Amino acid sequence: MQEIIISKNEEGYKLRKLCLNYLNAAPASFIYKMLRKKNIVLNDKKATGDEVLKLGDSVKFYMKDETIAGFQKNDGSDLKEDIDKNYKQSQKSRNTNTKLEVIYEDEDFLFVFKPAGVLSQKAKETDYSINEMIIDYLLNSGAVTNESMKIFRPSVCNRLDRNTSGLILAAKTPKGAQYLTKQIRERRIKKYYLAAVNDEFRNIGLHTAYLTKDEKTNKVLISPDSTSGSSEIKTKAELISYDKKLNCSLLRIELITGKSHQIRAHLAYLGNPIIGDPKYGDAKVNSYFRSEYKVKSQMLMAYAVNFPEDDETSLSGKEFMISSREPFTKIFKI
Repeated sequence: MQEIIISKNEEGYKLRKLCLNYLNAAPASFIYKMLRKKNIVLNDKKATGDEVLKLGDSVKFYMKDETIAGFQKNDGSDLKEDIDKNYKQSQKSRNTNTKLEVIYEDEDFLFVFKPAGVLSQKAKETDYSINEMIIDYLLNSGAVTNESMKIFRPSVCNRLDRNTSGLILAAKTPKGAQYLTKQIRERRIKKYYLAAVNDEFRNIGLHTAYLTKDEKTNKVLISPDSTSGSSEIKTKAELISYDKKLNCSLLRIELITGKSHQIRAHLAYLGNPIIGDPKYGDAKVNSYFRSEYKVKSQMLMAYAVNFPEDDETSLSGKEFMISSREPFTKIFKI
């Protein structure tokens, strides 16, 4: 018999979800069978699997240890070693050392700064993304353990392009993940970006268009009308300042919808491509700013988020903001 006492790392899960994560090689039919036969019980009582787990609840698995082990794969026991190995490989290839910058942390959430050039989530095994950095940080701080990650693994809840810097929102617990996922899906979190664009920006206000992704080129196309396979996008732009000498504008962007490359492609469509953007920008302008201001990637930063007023979490009505404004401070007085 094995027992799990529900901690903050599992609170808020439904029982069946916890069982499927803990016995992650077992089919759902096996889990339901064990529940029916009372081989899996909640607080020593028969359960259906639909129960929402609370702090201190007891989940018991009346099975042999070898049976449980047989229904577990990739149990996370070597996760720290894998992270260390991948970290060293990625550091060797990048020849840099990126330290995790924590913006906010509590029992359920961890908000961090992602520098340009770092992936939100890894694309291949040797990548050391922000997601791996977060897990590494939480393991080292003792906030999670290899054992707890058999059931729930902390993860980022929003994603930024590799060369877009800014705020990454991650959940440390199922409760945190459910909250962030819901708020993002329902567009209740207000997300703000800084963007430096070519020319004087005159298209102030809310802009609606349609975005279609070309999987072959990994680029998106913007059109004024709906087309086959397109998604409606909404982007709100506000002018912060204009540098007449350099003929460039600093914008505050509110991302109403959140589609791949939305801000970059939408601003280019409006006639003001982001400085440093290799896909949608102006090559001549990019070359000048790379030479004179060492701008190596698109000047786009997810710099602030506002949470709605509610009674669900400690985040109610709060704003979180990146303190650093590089590389924008090199050009604009902000």
